[in-house]
Amino acid sequence: MALIVFTGFTLLGTLASVWSYRSSVSEKRSMMTVVLHQTARYVTAQHVDYGLDFNDPSVNMGLAFASAVSGFDLIITDAGGVVRACSERNFGNCGMRVPYTLIQEASEVPSTVRRRMMGDICHERRHVVGMPLTRTVGTQPQVFGYIFVSTDMSVLIHEWRGFSGMFILIALGVMTLTIGITLVTTKRMTKPLNEIADAARRFARGDFAVRVKDGANRQDEIGQLTHAFNAMADSLESSESFRRDFIANLSHELKTPMTIISGFAEGLLDGTIPQENKNRYLSVISSETRRLSRLVKSMLEMSSIHSAKSDSILDSSFDVSEVVRLALLSLGGKIESRRLDVETNLPEEPVITRGDGDAITQVVYNLIENAIKFSDSDSVIRLELWKQGSLAYVSVENHGETITDEDLPHIFNRFHKGDKSRSFDKDGVGLGLYIVKTILDNHNQDIFVESRDGITKFVFTLEIL
Repeated sequence: MALIVFTGFTLLGTLASVWSYRSSVSEKRSMMTVVLHQTARYVTAQHVDYGLDFNDPSVNMGLAFASAVSGFDLIITDAGGVVRACSERNFGNCGMRVPYTLIQEASEVPSTVRRRMMGDICHERRHVVGMPLTRTVGTQPQVFGYIFVSTDMSVLIHEWRGFSGMFILIALGVMTLTIGITLVTTKRMTKPLNEIADAARRFARGDFAVRVKDGANRQDEIGQLTHAFNAMADSLESSESFRRDFIANLSHELKTPMTIISGFAEGLLDGTIPQENKNRYLSVISSETRRLSRLVKSMLEMSSIHSAKSDSILDSSFDVSEVVRLALLSLGGKIESRRLDVETNLPEEPVITRGDGDAITQVVYNLIENAIKFSDSDSVIRLELWKQGSLAYVSVENHGETITDEDLPHIFNRFHKGDKSRSFDKDGVGLGLYIVKTILDNHNQDIFVESRDGITKFVFTLEIL
């Protein structure tokens, strides 16, 4: 940043200096030309109209006045180049001769400012402009002298250097101030970036609790980056927490049946279990084996559900009313075994919705199966389907134990089982409602649950085609 500022000021200063110098020189030259013509007109009028000689005091006074006003030196020579009158600003002796080259240039290309030596008149190079003084004799113009206007550019250069020096001082001051402000601003901007980098390194070491505090209250891009980073950190911490819980729960779910199977199998082999109890313990081993099989099957279902893409899912359609009827038929045996009644409120006409019919069948099946498991015997399960706006609503309601307020926010988590539900659901693995929620998320739909006074009701939505 300092290099950019320095380069910018250097370019600006160089261009400004060159422009100001050339502008000043051009202005001086224009003024010299104007003074030359005006003085030549005055001298010619004095000589021709009034017959005044160059040595006349009024001519010298006129030259002195013009020199005082303009700041230039003026000299008048005769036709041979000998000085006859001058402003006496830098040189006061007449009778000196102007170099022949100046006379020739003034005759051939008048009114052109050149940088020339003036012989004995002045020993340094000066900017000089000259022209011949003419009068008409008969019909022919006749040169009766020359007029020259000159100036020493050292004064101009001195003024220009003063201007450039002032500009350089101002530029250095502004550049120093700019660099100081830039350093403070950059430090303020990079502080949250450094904190983000440090947090990222801590993430790499497995510390997901760190958050970026500096910059969180800012409204600029740094603030947006800080908010996005903290949101990402929240998501990573949540994912890590889920991963740990998942591994812990999965280990627990696998360990329990495996311990039972291993213990009873060893007891049967070493004779610890009496022969008359053999069939009963083999039945337990078979039941736990089936439980392991269901767990593995649920894990495979989870993997396939997570890999499904929402765009391809929503390209299909199905009749959700028919899906509910088929799920009820497939669970008829379980409903009868629990001595449950079923009340349905389903429309006669088809209700066509977007999505994967097989996946929604699994959703309805899991919800009805849960309602059967956790319903009181001889109670009622109520199924409803209705349309409202662009959505279809499916409701599954049962009478049984109320889900506690502590468990209600977590029932869609993996392997979550409320303490009360564990006593009823001996065969479950805690993935049914998680699978239901994941399927509906893939369909961009919602599911709601409420449980009070022994009535639990699940309602989910589908988009009507």
